[in-house]
Amino acid sequence: MESPPKPEQFQILYDRGAIANRVKELGAAISADIAPILEPGQMLLVVGILNGAFIFMADLIRTITVPLEIDFIRLSSYQDSQTSSTEVVLLKSLEREIKDRHVLVVEDIADAGLTLAWLIDHLKERKPASIRLAVAIDKKARREVSLKLDYVGFTVDDGFLVGFGLDAARKHRQIPDICILNET
Repeated sequence: MESPPKPEQFQILYDRGAIANRVKELGAAISADIAPILEPGQMLLVVGILNGAFIFMADLIRTITVPLEIDFIRLSSYQDSQTSSTEVVLLKSLEREIKDRHVLVVEDIADAGLTLAWLIDHLKERKPASIRLAVAIDKKARREVSLKLDYVGFTVDDGFLVGFGLDAARKHRQIPDICILNET
């Protein structure tokens, strides 16, 4: 059994209070943007990218005031490393139809942008009415492709982040704060 992480392994970048406040702001902005474009009886489709986005998405949808439904997609570009590869693998597809629907894609982090760019292109082929992208963390400095992020929780320059759904080789997602993982 693996021993628990030592507190000095983590430097808190954003605590749970700051995260909760920012998520409420994002939910209000999303609601204000989406409400005018939804037709009567229409629901926003919120698509979470598994595994990392599930915590952010759960918090976010509770702050969105327009009617919505959820779905999940699972992609992989990291495998077990800490750096993204250029190959994106679709592990789980959407279960809901997105044609003519307003879609909000929710992701934990945008760094190189290759996975998100691939996903947006993939979803556009299914002809949604609109696609918006919400990320908890934007690492602009690492961007390799052009990517329009509609809703950003926090912008971070560098550091390997864990907590609030972010992981290091499938560990530390449950930490309620967003932390820099210190190499020790």
